[in-house]
Amino acid sequence: MQTIEVDITDLSHDGRGVARIEGKTVFVAGALPGERVRLGRVQRHRNYDESKAEEILVRSPQRVEPRCAHFGTCSGCSLQHLSSEAQIAAKQHVLAENFERIGKVEPERWLEPLTGEPWGYRRKGRLSVKWVAKKDKVLVGFREENPRFVADLEHCHTLLPEVGERLADLGTLIGGLEARAEIAQIEIAAGDDTVALTFRNLRALSDGDREALIAFGQRHRLAILLQPGGPDSVTPLWPAEVALSFRIPEHDIDIAFRPLDFIQVNAGMNQLMIARALALLDLRPDDHVLDLFCGLGNFTLPIARKVAQVTGVEGEAALVARSRENAARNGIVNAEFHAADLAADQRSTAWAQARCDKLLLDPPRSGAAAVLDYLPRKGTGRIVYVSCHPGSLARDAGTLVAQHGFRLVAAGVMDMFPHTAHVESIGLFER
Repeated sequence: MQTIEVDITDLSHDGRGVARIEGKTVFVAGALPGERVRLGRVQRHRNYDESKAEEILVRSPQRVEPRCAHFGTCSGCSLQHLSSEAQIAAKQHVLAENFERIGKVEPERWLEPLTGEPWGYRRKGRLSVKWVAKKDKVLVGFREENPRFVADLEHCHTLLPEVGERLADLGTLIGGLEARAEIAQIEIAAGDDTVALTFRNLRALSDGDREALIAFGQRHRLAILLQPGGPDSVTPLWPAEVALSFRIPEHDIDIAFRPLDFIQVNAGMNQLMIARALALLDLRPDDHVLDLFCGLGNFTLPIARKVAQVTGVEGEAALVARSRENAARNGIVNAEFHAADLAADQRSTAWAQARCDKLLLDPPRSGAAAVLDYLPRKGTGRIVYVSCHPGSLARDAGTLVAQHGFRLVAAGVMDMFPHTAHVESIGLFER
């Protein structure tokens, strides 16, 4: 069989090397820019091809030895073979390329990237669980590159050690249950003081199974919950009450949440991100601020400590209810919260028509395009946009600049998910 050697010229948005063969793009898993590699089997598609680096002939100086033995099989990480410094530089390159190609904009200045501890950072996640009869074994982990399969993991170095070092133990635990084939997944949620595991059980558990789960939780100091149905069915198994919360010390805020609620995955990076967002907003005591896609009030509540009034808007009613509870929990009286579908036109609502000196946007991957049809209003002079997808940020940046008369004053990346290709970023817009 003919072997093919290629030069890798770039890194794709999902962390694969990019090469060209006779003018056609080839995405090469496990390859880095500047390397020459020998390809494995090439999967051909109409507009591009895919392959894997079979042998590294010329190594990049930025290549490092992956820490995890499962790298290349598990889909949880795609960049462990690239140094941490090069990872964040690559993410800023992705953001810059998206601004140029999609938004037709360029920031006036680049912010210093925010980086933190690259290992053991992940406090939220969902582990797949699968009983494999042929192996007489339960697999607990993330999906493989082929999503039909669950990776057979012993450890995960990006998860909090309380969980990441116990994947094999979890597999042994579930393998000993009568309901081993009916546990579908485990949701991980960690507050500052408690780590909780929510087991998705597809049928009711026997007393023996429940006792085994309780004993595991007690032995490893992990809260254990069951989810036999939808999100509202989550109930504690041990202890009787599970209280999860995280602190934002700089602003004397303590945010309570439930195991399935969305929180930022990386606790340390969340603290840095909040500090940067509030600094960029340049908050003043008489400001009125609007925080859209506010979730539990991760930004709203710290903002409230510095301004006259802040309004948070979120599409999920349950999160809005908990935001109000968190405001009361922290003695905050100048924050109000509203439930609204921000993918729909909300221009007639009182909150959309109210005074808004500054606007914070933290949308999902799809971005804030619908919001930008009617906001910002003329009185809004400054916008901070926190993004989990560089393409939607670039598109919305183009809209703010071309249609609303803003300048993209500054932008930068934040390493919320080290060793993955996920790009978290932030932009500052001024009239």
